[in-house]
Amino acid sequence: MTSPSIFRISPVIRITLLGLYIALTIPLPFLSRLNNTTLILTGFLWFGIGLGLVALYGALSERVILDDRAIQVTYPHWVPRLFRKGWSLPWSEIKALKPRTTGQGGLVYYFLSRSGGAYLLPMRVAGFAKLVREVEAKTGIDTTDVRPLAQPWMYSILFGFTLLLLLVDSWTIWTFFHIS
Repeated sequence: MTSPSIFRISPVIRITLLGLYIALTIPLPFLSRLNNTTLILTGFLWFGIGLGLVALYGALSERVILDDRAIQVTYPHWVPRLFRKGWSLPWSEIKALKPRTTGQGGLVYYFLSRSGGAYLLPMRVAGFAKLVREVEAKTGIDTTDVRPLAQPWMYSILFGFTLLLLLVDSWTIWTFFHIS
């Protein structure tokens, strides 16, 4: 029995999405104080922002585990199963890998099981090409046309705009402290 292969969400994607969340939410409590809202409302904003950050981090903590028996998508134990259940599919149960077009025109792939279920192939993991090669080796399904949903350069551009937004946020917060 070989050791399992573990694939995590790409760091480029994780850092970009966490940074974008911070850039979009951090100025809100300062802006609410500038508009003379109560300290209680500002406290609720900080609490909500913190809770949202933990939820986003949990969603971005997805792991894909491939071993000799199955492919499975899991999350850390601290992520409530109500929000992120994960799944496991034995290799012998997989009958096909089918593409589906997204609403934005992208292409995602689903594992079709012999029992009629459909399981989304995780496409935002670091080492996606290796994951696809292992899926092909375990199932015998041709994966030569399977490509990641988003290319790293797309997230690099988004990361650049996120940094720009963080600069504007810094100016906003700096202005808040000099006005009040």
